[in-house]
Amino acid sequence: MLPSIFLILLSTLILLLITAFSPVIFIKHNKRQKERNVTTQVNISSRENFTDEGDQLFKMGIKVLQQSKSQNKRRVTYLLFAKAADMGNLKAMEKMADALLFGNFGMQNITAAIQLYESLAKEGSCKAQNALGFLSSYGIGMEYDQAKALIYYTFGSAGGSMMSQMILGYRYLSGINVLQNCEVALSYYKKVADYIADTFEKSEGVPVEKVRLTEGPENLSSNSEILDWDIYQYYKFLAERGDAQIQVMYTDEIEFLEHENYKALHYFLKAAKAGSANAMAFIGKMYLEGNAAAPQNNATAFKYFSMAASKGNAIGLHGLGLLYFYGKGVPVNYAEALKYFQKAAEKGWPDAEFQLGFMYYSGSGIWKDYKLAFKYFYLASQSGQPLAIYYLAEMYATGTGVVRSCRTAVEKRLTFLKKRRCIQWRFYYGIELPFK
Repeated sequence: MLPSIFLILLSTLILLLITAFSPVIFIKHNKRQKERNVTTQVNISSRENFTDEGDQLFKMGIKVLQQSKSQNKRRVTYLLFAKAADMGNLKAMEKMADALLFGNFGMQNITAAIQLYESLAKEGSCKAQNALGFLSSYGIGMEYDQAKALIYYTFGSAGGSMMSQMILGYRYLSGINVLQNCEVALSYYKKVADYIADTFEKSEGVPVEKVRLTEGPENLSSNSEILDWDIYQYYKFLAERGDAQIQVMYTDEIEFLEHENYKALHYFLKAAKAGSANAMAFIGKMYLEGNAAAPQNNATAFKYFSMAASKGNAIGLHGLGLLYFYGKGVPVNYAEALKYFQKAAEKGWPDAEFQLGFMYYSGSGIWKDYKLAFKYFYLASQSGQPLAIYYLAEMYATGTGVVRSCRTAVEKRLTFLKKRRCIQWRFYYGIELPFK
Protein backbone atom coordinates (compact mmCIF):
# COMPACT_ATOMS: atom_id res chain seq x y z
CA MET A 1 0.00 0.00 0.00
CA LEU A 2 2.74 2.45 0.97
CA PRO A 3 4.53 2.37 -2.40
CA SER A 4 1.25 3.06 -4.22
CA ILE A 5 0.36 5.92 -1.88
CA PHE A 6 3.86 7.29 -2.25
CA LEU A 7 3.62 7.27 -6.05
CA ILE A 8 0.25 8.99 -5.97
CA LEU A 9 1.60 11.67 -3.66
CA LEU A 10 4.68 12.02 -5.82
CA SER A 11 2.59 12.42 -8.99
CA THR A 12 0.40 15.00 -7.28
CA LEU A 13 3.44 16.86 -5.99
CA ILE A 14 4.93 17.03 -9.47
CA LEU A 15 1.69 18.31 -10.98
CA LEU A 16 1.29 20.99 -8.33
CA LEU A 17 4.96 21.88 -8.42
CA ILE A 18 5.13 22.30 -12.18
CA THR A 19 1.79 24.04 -12.63
CA ALA A 20 2.47 26.56 -9.92
CA PHE A 21 6.20 26.76 -10.34
CA SER A 22 6.91 27.01 -14.07
CA PRO A 23 5.66 30.57 -14.72
CA VAL A 24 7.92 31.87 -11.98
CA ILE A 25 11.00 29.80 -12.78
CA PHE A 26 12.33 32.45 -15.06
CA ILE A 27 11.10 35.28 -12.88
CA LYS A 28 13.24 33.91 -10.06
CA HIS A 29 16.13 33.44 -12.46
CA ASN A 30 15.85 37.02 -13.76
CA LYS A 31 15.48 38.38 -10.22
CA ARG A 32 18.68 36.66 -9.19
CA GLN A 33 20.40 38.06 -12.28
CA LYS A 34 19.32 41.62 -11.40
CA GLU A 35 20.43 41.16 -7.82
CA ARG A 36 23.80 39.98 -9.02
CA ASN A 37 24.11 42.96 -11.35
CA VAL A 38 23.48 45.53 -8.61
CA THR A 39 25.44 43.78 -5.88
CA THR A 40 29.07 44.85 -5.78
CA GLN A 41 30.23 42.15 -3.39
CA VAL A 42 29.28 38.87 -5.06
CA ASN A 43 30.35 35.58 -3.65
CA ILE A 44 31.68 34.09 -6.88
CA SER A 45 32.50 30.74 -5.34
CA SER A 46 28.95 30.35 -3.99
CA ARG A 47 27.44 31.30 -7.35
CA GLU A 48 29.58 28.77 -9.21
CA ASN A 49 28.62 26.06 -6.74
CA PHE A 50 24.96 26.98 -7.24
CA THR A 51 25.31 26.68 -11.03
CA ASP A 52 27.28 23.44 -10.77
CA GLU A 53 24.61 21.94 -8.54
CA GLY A 54 21.93 22.84 -11.09
CA ASP A 55 23.98 21.22 -13.86
CA GLN A 56 24.45 18.08 -11.79
CA LEU A 57 20.74 17.84 -11.04
CA PHE A 58 19.92 18.23 -14.73
CA LYS A 59 22.41 15.54 -15.75
CA MET A 60 21.05 13.26 -13.05
CA GLY A 61 17.53 13.81 -14.38
CA ILE A 62 18.63 13.02 -17.94
CA LYS A 63 20.32 9.84 -16.76
CA VAL A 64 17.21 8.68 -14.93
CA LEU A 65 15.07 9.59 -17.94
CA GLN A 66 17.22 7.53 -20.30
CA GLN A 67 17.71 4.50 -18.07
CA SER A 68 14.38 4.12 -16.29
CA LYS A 69 11.73 2.07 -18.05
CA SER A 70 9.15 2.60 -15.32
CA GLN A 71 6.93 5.61 -15.90
CA ASN A 72 6.60 6.04 -12.14
CA LYS A 73 10.35 6.29 -11.68
CA ARG A 74 10.64 8.65 -14.63
CA ARG A 75 8.27 11.08 -12.91
CA VAL A 76 11.02 11.76 -10.41
CA THR A 77 13.09 13.31 -13.19
CA TYR A 78 10.77 16.29 -13.35
CA LEU A 79 11.38 17.04 -9.71
CA LEU A 80 15.09 17.10 -10.53
CA PHE A 81 14.47 19.28 -13.60
CA ALA A 82 12.30 21.64 -11.54
CA LYS A 83 15.02 22.02 -8.93
CA ALA A 84 17.70 22.51 -11.61
CA ALA A 85 15.50 25.05 -13.39
CA ASP A 86 15.06 26.99 -10.16
CA MET A 87 18.85 27.20 -10.02
CA GLY A 88 18.92 28.81 -13.46
CA ASN A 89 19.71 25.76 -15.64
CA LEU A 90 18.34 26.68 -19.09
CA LYS A 91 18.26 23.11 -20.38
CA ALA A 92 16.16 22.08 -17.39
CA MET A 93 13.79 24.98 -18.13
CA GLU A 94 13.46 23.70 -21.71
CA LYS A 95 12.52 20.27 -20.37
CA MET A 96 9.95 21.81 -18.06
CA ALA A 97 8.44 23.85 -20.88
CA ASP A 98 8.23 20.74 -23.08
CA ALA A 99 6.54 18.82 -20.26
CA LEU A 100 3.97 21.56 -19.85
CA LEU A 101 3.27 21.79 -23.57
CA PHE A 102 3.01 18.08 -24.27
CA GLY A 103 1.31 17.15 -21.00
CA ASN A 104 3.95 14.73 -19.78
CA PHE A 105 2.51 12.73 -16.88
CA GLY A 106 -0.74 14.70 -16.97
CA MET A 107 0.65 18.14 -16.19
CA GLN A 108 -0.30 19.98 -19.38
CA ASN A 109 -0.48 23.75 -19.15
CA ILE A 110 -0.02 25.36 -22.56
CA THR A 111 -0.24 28.92 -21.27
CA ALA A 112 2.52 28.30 -18.72
CA ALA A 113 4.58 26.53 -21.38
CA ILE A 114 4.36 29.53 -23.70
CA GLN A 115 5.37 31.90 -20.90
CA LEU A 116 8.41 29.77 -20.20
CA TYR A 117 9.30 29.40 -23.91
CA GLU A 118 9.08 33.19 -24.37
CA SER A 119 11.42 33.74 -21.44
CA LEU A 120 13.81 31.09 -22.77
CA ALA A 121 13.69 32.62 -26.25
CA LYS A 122 14.89 35.92 -24.81
CA GLU A 123 17.86 34.02 -23.41
CA GLY A 124 18.66 32.69 -26.89
CA SER A 125 17.18 29.18 -26.65
CA CYS A 126 16.80 27.86 -30.21
CA LYS A 127 14.54 25.06 -28.95
CA ALA A 128 12.20 27.65 -27.47
CA GLN A 129 12.26 29.65 -30.72
CA ASN A 130 11.33 26.51 -32.65
CA ALA A 131 8.51 25.66 -30.24
CA LEU A 132 7.06 29.16 -30.48
CA GLY A 133 7.23 28.93 -34.26
CA PHE A 134 5.34 25.65 -34.12
CA LEU A 135 2.64 27.09 -31.83
CA SER A 136 2.29 30.29 -33.89
CA SER A 137 1.98 28.35 -37.15
CA TYR A 138 -1.02 26.46 -35.76
CA GLY A 139 -2.48 29.08 -33.47
CA ILE A 140 -2.17 26.81 -30.44
CA GLY A 141 -2.28 28.79 -27.22
CA MET A 142 -1.28 31.96 -29.05
CA GLU A 143 -2.39 33.99 -32.04
CA TYR A 144 -2.25 32.25 -35.41
CA ASP A 145 0.49 34.21 -37.20
CA GLN A 146 2.56 32.71 -40.02
CA ALA A 147 4.77 35.80 -40.27
CA LYS A 148 5.68 35.54 -36.60
CA ALA A 149 6.20 31.78 -36.97
CA LEU A 150 8.66 32.48 -39.79
CA ILE A 151 10.59 34.86 -37.54
CA TYR A 152 10.72 32.32 -34.72
CA TYR A 153 11.90 29.58 -37.10
CA THR A 154 14.54 31.90 -38.54
CA PHE A 155 15.95 32.70 -35.10
CA GLY A 156 15.71 29.03 -34.17
CA SER A 157 17.65 28.06 -37.27
CA ALA A 158 20.31 30.70 -36.59
CA GLY A 159 20.69 29.25 -33.10
CA GLY A 160 21.24 25.75 -34.46
CA SER A 161 17.78 24.14 -34.31
CA MET A 162 17.77 21.55 -37.06
CA MET A 163 14.01 21.21 -36.81
CA SER A 164 13.72 24.91 -37.69
CA GLN A 165 16.21 24.43 -40.54
CA MET A 166 14.18 21.56 -41.96
CA ILE A 167 10.95 23.55 -41.75
CA LEU A 168 12.49 26.60 -43.41
CA GLY A 169 14.00 24.40 -46.10
CA TYR A 170 10.59 23.01 -46.97
CA ARG A 171 8.90 26.41 -46.84
CA TYR A 172 11.40 27.94 -49.27
CA LEU A 173 11.34 24.87 -51.50
CA SER A 174 7.55 24.96 -51.74
CA GLY A 175 7.01 28.73 -51.44
CA ILE A 176 4.94 28.53 -48.26
CA ASN A 177 4.52 32.06 -46.85
CA VAL A 178 7.84 32.99 -48.51
CA LEU A 179 9.01 33.48 -52.08
CA GLN A 180 9.91 30.10 -53.53
CA ASN A 181 13.70 29.80 -53.65
CA CYS A 182 15.45 26.48 -54.28
CA GLU A 183 18.88 27.89 -53.45
CA VAL A 184 17.79 29.08 -50.00
CA ALA A 185 16.07 25.73 -49.38
CA LEU A 186 19.26 23.94 -50.42
CA SER A 187 21.31 25.97 -47.94
CA TYR A 188 19.01 25.05 -45.05
CA TYR A 189 18.95 21.36 -45.95
CA LYS A 190 22.74 21.38 -46.30
CA LYS A 191 23.18 22.47 -42.67
CA VAL A 192 21.20 19.47 -41.47
CA ALA A 193 22.70 17.03 -43.98
CA ASP A 194 26.27 18.04 -43.06
CA TYR A 195 25.59 17.47 -39.37
CA ILE A 196 23.90 14.10 -39.91
CA ALA A 197 26.61 12.95 -42.36
CA ASP A 198 29.29 13.75 -39.81
CA THR A 199 27.36 11.88 -37.12
CA PHE A 200 26.79 8.92 -39.41
CA GLU A 201 30.48 8.67 -40.35
CA LYS A 202 31.26 8.27 -36.66
CA SER A 203 28.71 5.50 -36.10
CA GLU A 204 28.56 3.73 -39.48
CA GLY A 205 27.42 0.15 -39.48
CA VAL A 206 25.57 0.08 -36.16
CA PRO A 207 22.79 -2.54 -36.44
CA VAL A 208 19.21 -1.33 -36.19
CA GLU A 209 15.81 -2.83 -35.65
CA LYS A 210 12.24 -1.78 -36.27
CA VAL A 211 9.99 -0.53 -33.48
CA ARG A 212 6.62 1.12 -33.28
CA LEU A 213 6.58 4.84 -32.63
CA THR A 214 3.80 4.23 -30.14
CA GLU A 215 6.27 2.43 -27.87
CA GLY A 216 7.32 5.89 -26.79
CA PRO A 217 10.49 7.92 -26.79
CA GLU A 218 12.00 6.33 -23.70
CA ASN A 219 12.82 3.22 -25.75
CA LEU A 220 14.62 5.14 -28.47
CA SER A 221 18.16 6.33 -28.89
CA SER A 222 18.88 10.04 -28.54
CA ASN A 223 22.51 10.47 -29.60
CA SER A 224 21.75 13.38 -31.90
CA GLU A 225 20.32 16.82 -31.25
CA ILE A 226 17.94 16.58 -34.20
CA LEU A 227 16.30 13.55 -32.62
CA ASP A 228 15.96 14.54 -28.95
CA TRP A 229 12.43 13.18 -29.46
CA ASP A 230 10.96 16.63 -29.96
CA ILE A 231 9.52 15.40 -33.26
CA TYR A 232 7.86 12.48 -31.53
CA GLN A 233 6.35 14.89 -29.03
CA TYR A 234 5.06 17.30 -31.69
CA TYR A 235 3.37 14.53 -33.65
CA LYS A 236 1.93 13.00 -30.49
CA PHE A 237 0.63 16.41 -29.45
CA LEU A 238 -1.08 17.02 -32.79
CA ALA A 239 -2.46 13.48 -32.96
CA GLU A 240 -4.08 13.88 -29.57
CA ARG A 241 -5.67 17.13 -30.76
CA GLY A 242 -7.59 15.12 -33.36
CA ASP A 243 -5.60 15.51 -36.57
CA ALA A 244 -6.47 12.42 -38.65
CA GLN A 245 -3.45 12.72 -40.93
CA ILE A 246 -1.02 12.73 -38.06
CA GLN A 247 -2.90 9.97 -36.25
CA VAL A 248 -2.25 7.68 -39.23
CA MET A 249 1.43 8.67 -39.40
CA TYR A 250 1.78 8.28 -35.65
CA THR A 251 1.94 4.48 -35.97
CA ASP A 252 4.63 4.43 -38.68
CA GLU A 253 7.66 2.33 -38.01
CA ILE A 254 11.05 3.86 -37.25
CA GLU A 255 14.51 2.54 -36.66
CA PHE A 256 16.63 2.77 -33.55
CA LEU A 257 20.04 1.55 -32.45
CA GLU A 258 20.31 -2.01 -31.22
CA HIS A 259 22.02 -2.10 -27.83
CA GLU A 260 21.93 -5.77 -26.91
CA ASN A 261 25.58 -6.26 -27.83
CA TYR A 262 26.27 -9.08 -25.40
CA LYS A 263 23.51 -11.22 -26.85
CA ALA A 264 24.61 -10.40 -30.41
CA LEU A 265 28.24 -11.30 -29.72
CA HIS A 266 27.19 -14.58 -28.09
CA TYR A 267 25.24 -15.71 -31.14
CA PHE A 268 27.81 -14.42 -33.62
CA LEU A 269 30.56 -16.40 -31.87
CA LYS A 270 28.46 -19.57 -31.97
CA ALA A 271 27.73 -19.04 -35.67
CA ALA A 272 31.38 -18.25 -36.44
CA LYS A 273 32.48 -21.53 -34.84
CA ALA A 274 30.00 -23.26 -37.12
CA GLY A 275 31.72 -21.64 -40.12
CA SER A 276 29.46 -18.65 -40.83
CA ALA A 277 31.46 -16.04 -42.77
CA ASN A 278 28.85 -13.36 -42.07
CA ALA A 279 29.16 -13.99 -38.33
CA MET A 280 32.94 -13.66 -38.56
CA ALA A 281 32.57 -10.38 -40.42
CA PHE A 282 30.08 -8.96 -37.90
CA ILE A 283 32.33 -9.89 -35.00
CA GLY A 284 35.06 -7.97 -36.82
CA LYS A 285 32.71 -4.97 -37.12
CA MET A 286 31.87 -5.13 -33.41
CA TYR A 287 35.54 -5.05 -32.40
CA LEU A 288 36.31 -2.35 -34.95
CA GLU A 289 33.57 -0.08 -33.60
CA GLY A 290 33.85 -1.14 -29.97
CA ASN A 291 31.09 -1.61 -27.40
CA ALA A 292 30.56 -2.95 -23.89
CA ALA A 293 30.57 -6.57 -25.07
CA ALA A 294 33.43 -6.19 -27.56
CA PRO A 295 35.85 -3.42 -26.53
CA GLN A 296 37.52 -1.71 -29.48
CA ASN A 297 40.43 -3.87 -30.66
CA ASN A 298 41.90 -3.44 -34.15
CA ALA A 299 43.93 -6.67 -33.97
CA THR A 300 40.83 -8.74 -33.14
CA ALA A 301 38.86 -6.93 -35.85
CA PHE A 302 41.60 -7.72 -38.38
CA LYS A 303 41.56 -11.38 -37.32
CA TYR A 304 37.84 -11.85 -37.86
CA PHE A 305 37.69 -9.74 -41.04
CA SER A 306 40.51 -11.87 -42.46
CA MET A 307 38.67 -15.07 -41.56
CA ALA A 308 35.54 -13.81 -43.32
CA ALA A 309 37.49 -12.46 -46.32
CA SER A 310 39.21 -15.82 -46.82
CA LYS A 311 35.75 -17.23 -47.46
CA GLY A 312 35.04 -14.50 -50.02
CA ASN A 313 32.70 -12.58 -47.70
CA ALA A 314 32.03 -9.03 -48.95
CA ILE A 315 31.68 -7.56 -45.45
CA GLY A 316 35.00 -9.07 -44.41
CA LEU A 317 36.71 -7.75 -47.54
CA HIS A 318 35.25 -4.30 -46.93
CA GLY A 319 36.38 -4.45 -43.31
CA LEU A 320 39.97 -5.15 -44.31
CA GLY A 321 39.74 -2.26 -46.75
CA LEU A 322 38.66 0.06 -43.93
CA LEU A 323 41.55 -1.04 -41.71
CA TYR A 324 44.10 -0.32 -44.44
CA PHE A 325 42.37 2.91 -45.50
CA TYR A 326 42.35 4.41 -42.00
CA GLY A 327 45.47 2.69 -40.69
CA LYS A 328 43.73 0.89 -37.85
CA GLY A 329 46.06 -1.80 -36.49
CA VAL A 330 48.02 -1.74 -39.74
CA PRO A 331 49.95 0.99 -41.60
CA VAL A 332 47.87 3.13 -43.96
CA ASN A 333 47.98 1.45 -47.35
CA TYR A 334 45.67 2.92 -49.99
CA ALA A 335 46.67 0.31 -52.58
CA GLU A 336 45.58 -2.52 -50.28
CA ALA A 337 42.43 -0.63 -49.32
CA LEU A 338 41.56 -0.11 -52.98
CA LYS A 339 42.12 -3.80 -53.70
CA TYR A 340 39.79 -4.98 -50.93
CA PHE A 341 37.14 -2.35 -51.70
CA GLN A 342 37.13 -3.43 -55.35
CA LYS A 343 36.72 -7.10 -54.42
CA ALA A 344 33.86 -6.29 -52.06
CA ALA A 345 32.25 -3.95 -54.64
CA GLU A 346 32.38 -6.71 -57.25
CA LYS A 347 30.20 -8.73 -54.90
CA GLY A 348 27.74 -5.83 -54.77
CA TRP A 349 28.50 -4.55 -51.26
CA PRO A 350 27.22 -0.92 -51.27
CA ASP A 351 29.54 0.31 -48.49
CA ALA A 352 32.52 -0.79 -50.57
CA GLU A 353 31.07 0.95 -53.64
CA PHE A 354 30.77 4.11 -51.54
CA GLN A 355 34.38 3.82 -50.37
CA LEU A 356 35.58 3.48 -53.95
CA GLY A 357 33.56 6.55 -54.87
CA PHE A 358 35.05 8.47 -51.96
CA MET A 359 38.61 7.50 -52.92
CA TYR A 360 38.09 8.79 -56.46
CA TYR A 361 36.21 11.87 -55.19
CA SER A 362 38.85 12.87 -52.64
CA GLY A 363 41.93 11.55 -54.47
CA SER A 364 42.89 9.33 -51.55
CA GLY A 365 45.90 7.39 -52.81
CA ILE A 366 44.73 7.68 -56.44
CA TRP A 367 44.09 10.42 -59.00
CA LYS A 368 40.82 12.28 -58.57
CA ASP A 369 38.25 11.08 -61.07
CA TYR A 370 34.80 12.62 -60.60
CA LYS A 371 33.23 10.45 -63.29
CA LEU A 372 34.28 7.27 -61.49
CA ALA A 373 33.32 8.84 -58.17
CA PHE A 374 29.85 9.58 -59.52
CA LYS A 375 29.61 6.02 -60.91
CA TYR A 376 30.36 4.35 -57.59
CA PHE A 377 28.30 6.81 -55.53
CA TYR A 378 25.38 6.14 -57.86
CA LEU A 379 25.80 2.35 -57.62
CA ALA A 380 25.92 2.53 -53.82
CA SER A 381 22.95 4.92 -53.69
CA GLN A 382 20.81 2.38 -55.55
CA SER A 383 21.13 0.14 -52.50
CA GLY A 384 20.30 3.06 -50.20
CA GLN A 385 23.85 3.78 -48.93
CA PRO A 386 23.24 7.10 -47.10
CA LEU A 387 26.67 8.68 -47.48
CA ALA A 388 26.72 7.88 -51.19
CA ILE A 389 23.44 9.80 -51.52
CA TYR A 390 24.95 12.64 -49.48
CA TYR A 391 27.94 12.96 -51.81
CA LEU A 392 25.74 12.75 -54.90
CA ALA A 393 23.83 15.72 -53.48
CA GLU A 394 27.12 17.57 -52.98
CA MET A 395 28.12 16.89 -56.59
CA TYR A 396 24.80 18.16 -57.93
CA ALA A 397 24.88 21.18 -55.59
CA THR A 398 28.36 22.24 -56.73
CA GLY A 399 28.28 20.96 -60.30
CA THR A 400 31.23 18.65 -59.62
CA GLY A 401 31.45 15.99 -62.32
CA VAL A 402 27.81 16.59 -63.31
CA VAL A 403 25.65 19.45 -64.57
CA ARG A 404 24.63 21.52 -61.54
CA SER A 405 21.01 21.09 -60.48
CA CYS A 406 19.61 22.72 -57.36
CA ARG A 407 16.42 20.69 -57.46
CA THR A 408 18.25 17.36 -57.84
CA ALA A 409 20.62 18.35 -55.02
CA VAL A 410 17.67 19.08 -52.73
CA GLU A 411 16.02 15.78 -53.65
CA LYS A 412 19.22 13.86 -52.90
CA ARG A 413 19.66 15.61 -49.57
CA LEU A 414 16.09 14.83 -48.61
CA THR A 415 16.61 11.19 -49.58
CA PHE A 416 19.76 11.12 -47.47
CA LEU A 417 17.98 12.60 -44.46
CA LYS A 418 15.16 10.12 -44.86
CA LYS A 419 17.70 7.29 -44.78
CA ARG A 420 19.16 8.64 -41.56
CA ARG A 421 16.02 7.66 -39.64
CA CYS A 422 15.09 11.02 -38.10
CA ILE A 423 11.82 9.44 -36.93
CA GLN A 424 9.27 10.53 -39.56
CA TRP A 425 9.98 10.98 -43.25
CA ARG A 426 7.60 13.94 -43.32
CA PHE A 427 9.61 15.79 -40.73
CA TYR A 428 12.81 14.98 -42.61
CA TYR A 429 11.33 17.16 -45.30
CA GLY A 430 10.31 19.73 -42.73
CA ILE A 431 6.65 19.38 -43.70
CA GLU A 432 4.22 20.87 -41.23
CA LEU A 433 0.51 20.20 -41.40
CA PRO A 434 -1.53 22.08 -44.00
CA PHE A 435 -1.78 25.73 -43.01
CA LYS A 436 -5.09 27.42 -42.29
